[in-house]
Amino acid sequence: MKVVRNLVLTIAFALLVVLPAAAQSDDDFNNELSYGINLNSNGGLLGGVFVRSSYFVKERLYQFGGLEVVEVKHPKENRLYNPGSGDHFIAGKQNHFFAVRPQYGAEYVLFRKATESGVQVNAVGAAGPSLGLLVPYYIRYDYGGGFQGDVRTEAYDPAKHLSFENTLGNANVFTGIGETSMNLGFHAKAGLSFEYGRYKESITGLEVGFTFEQYFKEMVMIPQTKNYSTFTSVYLNIYYGRRK
Repeated sequence: MKVVRNLVLTIAFALLVVLPAAAQSDDDFNNELSYGINLNSNGGLLGGVFVRSSYFVKERLYQFGGLEVVEVKHPKENRLYNPGSGDHFIAGKQNHFFAVRPQYGAEYVLFRKATESGVQVNAVGAAGPSLGLLVPYYIRYDYGGGFQGDVRTEAYDPAKHLSFENTLGNANVFTGIGETSMNLGFHAKAGLSFEYGRYKESITGLEVGFTFEQYFKEMVMIPQTKNYSTFTSVYLNIYYGRRK
């Protein structure tokens, strides 16, 4: 897969950049709080957000607890435009899918950076339960036709909403939040993080890796095509944090 190949090349290049800093050392930190945004191959422009709290175990080794909330999109989503209403909608979509991932993991320092500059490389692994939230996808549908008829905002139903031409657009995601259904699963992830900044103060960094997620039932987003209970993705986290 092209995206996996690009990830491997990115990691290899980053390792070549940071190898000269491998022999340098610094004191280990006691605690770190970081947070940021997630981009992944199953999401859109912005996949989600996360927060993580890490603490010292022994030299080079840290443990952390964290929480990720990301949106997962169906690979066959087709975004259409209605010229009459000037709005967009996803053809045949019945549910938004959000994954809430509490996780516990470990972080091992592969290459340290200098005290005031450089790049530090860490190996990261984590696992935990997954809570899959299916939020009904609401559309504005014209039952009368001609954009002058009986327009209603309803959860998409393939048995009722037969014409894409009569679909004027989608409603806000919060419209269906009270009808959310929950499904359980689990996930695991592994990756590399590249940290910049002053070691004992604020840090910024990137984390790239791979996520596997399994649910106990299919997560139905588009009912008229194949849906899945297993999801894999390549991800990129961009984060900021402070240490003490």
